[in-house]
Amino acid sequence: MKVLYYDCFSGISGDMNLGAMIDLGVDRNYLEAELRKLNLNGWELIAEKDQRHGILGTKVTVKQTIHERAHRHLSDIRNIISESLLPEEVKELGLNIFMKVADAEATVHGISVDKVHFHEVGAIDSIVDIVGAAICFHALNVEAVYVSVVELGGGFVKCDHGVLPVPAPATAEIVKGMAVRMGGVDFEATTPTGAAILAALGTDFGNPAALKIKKTGYGIGHKDHLQVPNLLRVSVGEAIDIPGSGHEALLIQSNIDDMNPEFYDYISDRLFKAGASDVYCTQTIMKKGRPGIILNVICESGIADLMREILFMESTTLGIRTLAFRKDTLTREFRKINTRYGDVTVKYSFYEGREVSAKPEFEECRSIASETGIPVKEVYNYIMSLIVTNKE
Repeated sequence: MKVLYYDCFSGISGDMNLGAMIDLGVDRNYLEAELRKLNLNGWELIAEKDQRHGILGTKVTVKQTIHERAHRHLSDIRNIISESLLPEEVKELGLNIFMKVADAEATVHGISVDKVHFHEVGAIDSIVDIVGAAICFHALNVEAVYVSVVELGGGFVKCDHGVLPVPAPATAEIVKGMAVRMGGVDFEATTPTGAAILAALGTDFGNPAALKIKKTGYGIGHKDHLQVPNLLRVSVGEAIDIPGSGHEALLIQSNIDDMNPEFYDYISDRLFKAGASDVYCTQTIMKKGRPGIILNVICESGIADLMREILFMESTTLGIRTLAFRKDTLTREFRKINTRYGDVTVKYSFYEGREVSAKPEFEECRSIASETGIPVKEVYNYIMSLIVTNKE
């Protein structure tokens, strides 16, 4: 499983995240071209190499070229993103990140989300930071996001509301449920934008599973510190399931007996895209002898709220059960093998170091079948024969 790992030893901000993404390999020209689809004028993306404590990384500055006075509401942000030419999945993730900030601000100020004025986070540079995060995430095509303990910082920060303690109240609200620490540096290490990116993307917080790192990027912050380098370190790698380790996961269930069955596929797709490990339906008999469906979602604890939100918003359920359980999985490795159709990914599974299964990725088999007109079972069986031959 391809994983993104955020190592937030010095916190995270929107510009540090973009710097780390570019340093990790997201093409800067691609990122800027996608951002232009927002049809938002008055900004320039500056990316340059820099160092902190001798560590080379990328520092990003979103420079505003026009002065703005008016603050934006959530409806303004929705219109900017919804009316853009960005892919739907990027729009959805970008809006989800903004909603994390909106919900936090609404809670802090005791108002509804529609009345929230986005101050710093509604400015052009923050819109670019947040939508840019969504663009980079989908460009990297990862299946999970691990997040370390997050440094929040210390001291005080100036904003439109005045001088506030660190973490800012909105940040403190957003990071609920994450593993955090404070006072490692004497400035605002994690901003509301940075916290919202982690809250929207993260699938496993605080004590991530083992990871085989393939590449690492560094996003450089605009502040400096004598003891702690102001860097965000982000790595891409493959998750490694250590035999016998296991971990706690959640099973979220809802009983449904009054929903159009055509909706299940759409809801399942949304849940998977939001990070669910598995989604499945089981038949049951409900009260008054009515046939029903139990919609089951397996996920990591960090995204439980998002899973519940999707179920309540998209299905007809009136209630949800959340059960904790231990999840044990086989160790998995993904390798490419050469075939007459080109390179195909094969997933190998191991138990205590012994290979127990190997099979090609079905989506790649289906793509080959669609492109060649060959029945998918023939494609699959041919690749399986190569796997068996390679073992001998």
